[in-house]
Amino acid sequence: MERCEWCLCNEKMTRYHDEEWGVPLHDDRGQFEFLMMEVMQCGLNWNMMLQKREIFRACFDGFDYDKIAAYGEADVERILACDGMIRSRRKVEAVIQNARHFQEIRAEIGSFSRFLWDFTDGKSILYAGHQKGRIPAKNELSDRISRELKGRGFRYLGPVTVYSHLQACGVINDHLESCARRQEIAERYPTVRKRDR
Repeated sequence: MERCEWCLCNEKMTRYHDEEWGVPLHDDRGQFEFLMMEVMQCGLNWNMMLQKREIFRACFDGFDYDKIAAYGEADVERILACDGMIRSRRKVEAVIQNARHFQEIRAEIGSFSRFLWDFTDGKSILYAGHQKGRIPAKNELSDRISRELKGRGFRYLGPVTVYSHLQACGVINDHLESCARRQEIAERYPTVRKRDR
């Protein structure tokens, strides 16, 4: 099977590409996990995040946002002391704060996933040119969503990080034209073609 080249560095990356990346995600727990892995990834790389994914799950109660929202200082210290954990107090505190704001969106709208997918009317976007590898670090959509999230108090979610999240959870289908997953996903889920801005 032809794949995007970035996933060929190891088995975990390949499996992530084949099974998760770019597949439209409508589950709030999954959304929170991907979003908070993006927070932890800031300044690092996604391969490291996948290698540490089970550590994150153990530290953050399987990314249960309701449990995380209730964390206090003792939990921050516990997480930072965990073997293999990224020892950034600011990132750990951001995950906890973001869990609280995630709850607020759920209380207001009913689902974080619905909040996110409303930006695209529930459809995955295929941007012209991206299939050829002309993929930006951010765009108008990620700018808009980042501003909205920051306005609601979320941290570590600038437009570049948000763009990466939109790719991961399938809001944007950025598999290359040569990648078999691009067409597989486009055929199985509602899709819209757009010019990037």
